[in-house]
Amino acid sequence: MAEYIRMTPDGKTMLFAGNAGNDPLDIDRRHVVAVPIDGSGIKILTPGSGLEWTPAMTGDGKWIAFISASAQRPPLPAVMPADGGKTVLIGETLVPKDFPKTLVTPRQVTFPSPDGFQVHAQLFEYPGGPSKKPAIVYIHGGPPRQMLLGWHYSDYYSNAYALNQYLASRGFIVLSVNYRLGIGYGYEFHHPENAGTSGASEYIDIKAAGEWLARQPGVDPKKIGVYGGSYGGYLTAMALAKDSDLFAAGVDIHGVHDRTIERTRSMVSPDRYERAPDADRALQVAWESSPIAYTSTWRSPVLVIHGDDDRNVRFSQSTDLVRRLEKLKVSLETLVIVDDTHHFMLHSKQMKVNRATAEFFERRLKANK
Repeated sequence: MAEYIRMTPDGKTMLFAGNAGNDPLDIDRRHVVAVPIDGSGIKILTPGSGLEWTPAMTGDGKWIAFISASAQRPPLPAVMPADGGKTVLIGETLVPKDFPKTLVTPRQVTFPSPDGFQVHAQLFEYPGGPSKKPAIVYIHGGPPRQMLLGWHYSDYYSNAYALNQYLASRGFIVLSVNYRLGIGYGYEFHHPENAGTSGASEYIDIKAAGEWLARQPGVDPKKIGVYGGSYGGYLTAMALAKDSDLFAAGVDIHGVHDRTIERTRSMVSPDRYERAPDADRALQVAWESSPIAYTSTWRSPVLVIHGDDDRNVRFSQSTDLVRRLEKLKVSLETLVIVDDTHHFMLHSKQMKVNRATAEFFERRLKANK
């Protein structure tokens, strides 16, 4: 996987952030990589257990600047000599003094999906506590994303990493799952069959993640939650609608719930486009790829969160779901983030979402110990 690709000033080398290295865990990290323009001699410039991205060489060719993070330390700018040497962090003293010093190092786990994919995930767990702990599956959005073994290079997923750390500190076991459609694991994994509106095959990996957790000796199989935002909210709703026996509670953050809206217009609007001969079948499959097609089997409690000025996912996607669940008398709670968008532009709003998520799981998964 190559991201943040940039040429050096002399035009002889390409720098990029890649999930490459000698450590097998590097597939779930990012390191600064250099490759000559006229050859194939790839060199990992920042090996180790950290994460590095957005590399750029200074104009004089003496330094390479990038962003650096680890499992415990949030992202900071850094530089290293272009010919190799020690990384120097910039602004380390600006990290708040009360920033947690005991963050857990997530552990890489893999498990097979029923149809043959090898699924990667990161497990957050603090030692000690009860012999059987409540657990939570975290589902990233995108879906072309990859959660990592440390702080993330995206602000949205850096916030998610922080929340996973917080949930783990509160006694939950958290499994952050990199389901098919995501990047980092090859073309077939990134472009699977029957995914999205063509069948939602990616949900197979989410169910497999929940089942993997349920088999772990330290997990209470009756107290497994699920949460995620955007596409992660969509798959959270799928999990609660299709498998309430497995997922005991969930937090659905600005998810899509009806996939026949907007995205199928080109298939079913003959006044604007030539109608495909299988348009009716495509529409039916899109409906079957939507959480609201399965609300009759939704029994687990849910917290639905959405900003009412969301420009990525219509606010009506959540209001429609809420009305349907109310009619079915499903236990639900709602939180509207007023005058905010899909990415929660204010830090205070993001903190409000995080606190509400954690508090919901505290009540729903830790009650009646």
